[in-house]
Amino acid sequence: MAVFFHLVPMVFRPPGLYRHFMEEAMATFINLVSFTDQGIRNVKESPERFKAFKAMAEKLGLTVKSAYWTMGKYDLVLVVEGSEEAAMTALLKTGSLGNVRTQTMHAFSMDDIAKIIAKMP
Repeated sequence: MAVFFHLVPMVFRPPGLYRHFMEEAMATFINLVSFTDQGIRNVKESPERFKAFKAMAEKLGLTVKSAYWTMGKYDLVLVVEGSEEAAMTALLKTGSLGNVRTQTMHAFSMDDIAKIIAKMP
């Protein structure tokens, strides 16, 4: 339906409906973050680097839902919400600075997964 909808001239589209199809859905991403050698050498700057990441993410339209510094295989866990494009932009920019490496998982809420499962044949 969405493909057909884009072919219908604007004059025949109900007000506001076109915007609905053009908006990108908000997604949740869980980011597992590890310090690089450079990042751990400058670990004292980690809180300030996070503040800079959060500000950049918000400018891109992302919401940082939570952040936890952790012990174990990963040094930081972030939960971020927004578009895939914004998330990718933020992670590429962050990775290019050389302080961290990330693994990102697209996460689904219980309601989201219930809808997905309901579509299964």
